[in-house]
Amino acid sequence: MTEKIKLVDVSKCTGCRGCQIACKQWNQLPAGATLNSGTYQNPPDLQANTWSIVRFQEIADQDEGVKWLFRNDSCLHCTEATCQKLCPAGARIHLDYGAVGTDNEKCIGCQSCVVACPFGKPKYSEVTNKTYKCNLCPDRVQDGLPPACVKACPTGALKFGDKEAMVQYAYNRVKELGKDASVYGDKFFGGTHVIYVLEEKVNFYNALPARPKVASTVIFWRELLKPFRIMEAGVGLAAQAAGYFFRRRDSLNRSNDSV
Repeated sequence: MTEKIKLVDVSKCTGCRGCQIACKQWNQLPAGATLNSGTYQNPPDLQANTWSIVRFQEIADQDEGVKWLFRNDSCLHCTEATCQKLCPAGARIHLDYGAVGTDNEKCIGCQSCVVACPFGKPKYSEVTNKTYKCNLCPDRVQDGLPPACVKACPTGALKFGDKEAMVQYAYNRVKELGKDASVYGDKFFGGTHVIYVLEEKVNFYNALPARPKVASTVIFWRELLKPFRIMEAGVGLAAQAAGYFFRRRDSLNRSNDSV
């Protein structure tokens, strides 16, 4: 299968949340209780049970009024994916069309991918002790269908197609939108498989770093463990055990404090 890209044209997004709901339905993700935080955005961020959200933002426009910025947000599926390189259990895998998929059976809950991701996309569940993120619907794509979020978009803000065609479309669209518009994603980490056409300058968009980078501590540990690839799964299991120990300790401490 050829390399595919999901394109997000934020200038066409109306904030309908059709993509968010379609992702929930197709992947059979349960709902969760949330608290109103003074914004129409709900939930406030990606979660273990919410792999795709629509971000709502308000900015001042040139006439001193308010302009809405809506944006579909999910995993960007990096070509050089640090989450995949650092996963000690092999739970993160590259799919043939470029997406970074997840083998949940192999996930040991070490949260290496949570720390490694420069965009902050994988989310950890204490209930299952696993991390989750968008897989870009491999069960649909392998049958020649677009991801569920793309299929549900009523305005054409989401598109899915061959890499070369989508990148070309993105740059043509930027020319149409004007001087502040830009393409985001195709230059990071070997190129991401979710790219954005941004109508405003990148610094206006929440949770979209202008210069995403992997923490130096992550790089240090990855390089340190290179000679010990066979031991990496053991390191992950040790991290899982340590995590369980500290969570258990905190739980017991809270119980003692309440007595």
